[in-house]
Amino acid sequence: MKDIGEISTAHLFDMAVDLSPRLDVGTGPVGRRVLFGSAGGTFEGPRLRGEVLPGGGDWALFRPDGVMTLDVRLTLRTHDGDLIHMTYGGRWATPPALRADLADPATRHQVDPARYYFRTNPLFETGAKRYAWLNDIVCVGSGYLIEGGIAYKVAQVA
Repeated sequence: MKDIGEISTAHLFDMAVDLSPRLDVGTGPVGRRVLFGSAGGTFEGPRLRGEVLPGGGDWALFRPDGVMTLDVRLTLRTHDGDLIHMTYGGRWATPPALRADLADPATRHQVDPARYYFRTNPLFETGAKRYAWLNDIVCVGSGYLIEGGIAYKVAQVA
């Protein structure tokens, strides 16, 4: 094998997404489908910042083993008015002993995120010239619950 160097990351932004009331589609042949709609939010990092627009969401699938698979599409508007399409998949694996605590919307944001595994793989699309560099990068993210929504630390893979 060739030595191609270690994979490294650099902070891209932190993002908080406000969630609409969830829509439970029900249990189908591959698990329970739930839509967690985006009601807005913000993102901020060293190279870009702005707002998460309403209308996106996570078409999550809860597998029979309790792991949630993510299927997210969001639209970001930068502080200077450009639009960015953000998509990501990922996994949220929670130990069975924690699931009751995470099911309570009033207190679930108080559960220490170190006790569950919540990782994503964001990709971006934009026609904005000043943000065109986003079209060519791969990112990783760590998710955690906040009051009224969800938050992520997103890093660019170098």
